[in-house]
Amino acid sequence: MTHQTAQDFMAGCEAIRHSLLEVPEDIAHLPWHAGGWTRKQVLGHMIDSAANNHQRFVRATIDGIYTGPFYAQEGWVNAHGYGEMAWSTLLGWWQMYHEILKAVVERIPAEKLDALCRVGDDEPVTLRFLIEDYVAHQQHHLAQIQMHHS
Repeated sequence: MTHQTAQDFMAGCEAIRHSLLEVPEDIAHLPWHAGGWTRKQVLGHMIDSAANNHQRFVRATIDGIYTGPFYAQEGWVNAHGYGEMAWSTLLGWWQMYHEILKAVVERIPAEKLDALCRVGDDEPVTLRFLIEDYVAHQQHHLAQIQMHHS
């Protein structure tokens, strides 16, 4: 049986996916606030977060511990050129990456959820915390994308 952390992760990803599909494409190129990233760039950052957490989830599961770097968010977003991409491309990439993450998370043995993970110079947290915090982080950025443009 799949553990609660995996069930919550899958439900969270699915809810975010449904909400992203409802975002009108005609606002994707607009900043979510004055001087901020465009919605395309925010979604790109969400994809980058998936890529970075993919490594963390897998390495913590295999090794029983994880230590790795923060990532340079601005640099990652700029390196990919998300602002110039089609919204539909970014949605597809987000969905595909989350299919990968769901496959990983549902296969993490429950006893590995207590693996200690250190990201950058932060205090160590459990793999369970990283997984739960990941969904909260995605929800935070979804809320930015959904904000009404003024």
